[in-house]
Amino acid sequence: MSGSDITRTEAGVLIPVYRDDEGDLRLILIRRSERGIHGGQLAFPGGKHDSGDTTMLATALREAQEEIGLLPEGVTVLESLPCVDTMTSNFRLYPFLASIVAPIAWLPEVEEVSEVIDTRLADLVHADRHGEEMMMFLHWPKPYRVPFYIIGEYRLWGATYRILKPLLPRILAGEWDI
Repeated sequence: MSGSDITRTEAGVLIPVYRDDEGDLRLILIRRSERGIHGGQLAFPGGKHDSGDTTMLATALREAQEEIGLLPEGVTVLESLPCVDTMTSNFRLYPFLASIVAPIAWLPEVEEVSEVIDTRLADLVHADRHGEEMMMFLHWPKPYRVPFYIIGEYRLWGATYRILKPLLPRILAGEWDI
């Protein structure tokens, strides 16, 4: 079966960024709860498209509100980005870069989110925040070198990394008004 023959689960994800009181650009990520296929991984808020969602953006906004309490009225979508397919779980992600008004407190949905991570984007460009290792997964024919960002005690890798890596320099260069 070729990659194009795979039936993929569609999901909308929000890439929430904002400027803090010092003017630094910040990114919001979640650490998924330990249950499920992506258990313990860092990700953007988002999830599976539901039949009631009119668009993939509606999915991303609904999921961000459910997962971390981010209200849609505090979100300004800056750009719809190209789709990214996961390598192991057959998801097709529709990412949306958004400038947000950060709430006073995040409200993580405890069944899905074990932690909300608020990180400075400028920190991710430092060489000591980059790594890679050989990884092997079920259904992979051989181990592959997998790049990642180090964020605190965690590693951000996979589809989330592949979305963020080309986007990071564009955000930091001021391509969007955030």
